[in-house]
Amino acid sequence: MKNELQKIKEEVINKISKIKKEIDINNLEIKYLGRKGELTKILRNLKNLGEEQKKEMGRLGNQIKKEIRKEIERKKEDISGYFSSRDIDVSLPGVKAEIGHLNPLTIVQNELEELFTSMGFMILDGPELESDYYCFEALNIPKNHPARDMQDTFYIDKKNKEGDYDLVMRTHTSPVQVRAMQKYGAPFRGVVPGRAFRNEAVDACHEHSFFQIECLFIDEDISVANLKAVVREMLSKIFEKDVTIRIRPGFFPFVEPGLEVDMSCTICGGRGCPSCKNTGWLEMGGAGMIHPNVLRAGKIDPEKYSGFAFGFGWDRLAMMKFGISDIRLFQSNNLKFLNQF
Repeated sequence: MKNELQKIKEEVINKISKIKKEIDINNLEIKYLGRKGELTKILRNLKNLGEEQKKEMGRLGNQIKKEIRKEIERKKEDISGYFSSRDIDVSLPGVKAEIGHLNPLTIVQNELEELFTSMGFMILDGPELESDYYCFEALNIPKNHPARDMQDTFYIDKKNKEGDYDLVMRTHTSPVQVRAMQKYGAPFRGVVPGRAFRNEAVDACHEHSFFQIECLFIDEDISVANLKAVVREMLSKIFEKDVTIRIRPGFFPFVEPGLEVDMSCTICGGRGCPSCKNTGWLEMGGAGMIHPNVLRAGKIDPEKYSGFAFGFGWDRLAMMKFGISDIRLFQSNNLKFLNQF
């Protein structure tokens, strides 16, 4: 056994002297000193020796193992020093580390949430898979109401006991209005940023899944003047300048009166482009004073309290803020597009 140990030592020392790569020295260490290594196999035979020989060979084996490990560590240091000093030119420019980029939708969402929380609004959330009651009936849109045809709804193929489709992918963030009123009561102010879904044709300014921020403000003596003030404050902060808006009559079953809010297209400067359908104006969303029936569904007395609500697509806000002409880019996963932000 003594001869075997000396032979292993000479063999390993000889191989170490010829090694030039770190991977080779690592492989050699495993081959001879690993759990199934050559030196380990020899030392396992100590149990077959007499007591005196076992002590002598054990001491010799441990000594050789230490010497081999010492040579391996020295070789690793040499190799490391060799490559760092000879193969690496420290004068060369480094490789720029790539960092992630926020989607412009996320950027605008963060700005909106920061703005509204600074004005005392709560940030609310609600289910994207919604019941027919909260998505329509609680918002003054009963069954067979013609306004349902405006929603282009994705119904879930599951019927209730009455044989009706009871679950939908929410067509707007407005269902959270009633949920919030039932939970918090009045007075109340909150915003709901979230995704909505509609079964409609996709083009430069329409998506089947889009992003909307719902604003809800309920208190005593709330009027359209309060609505206009909050809308103007929101848009001026997002675009960091005074903006031109127009408010015109519109119909939405959950508000009375109903209003449409438009903004001068910042992409074309009001001259007309595909994003604004060559009108110079971009429709931002619906607004109005909350309908008494909706307040009642939220367990709030319409004789005492009034409130306004509006829902804006914040993907359209992002389009105008960053000069993006096609809404489909936001969900395209195009890195060339995302790397600009």
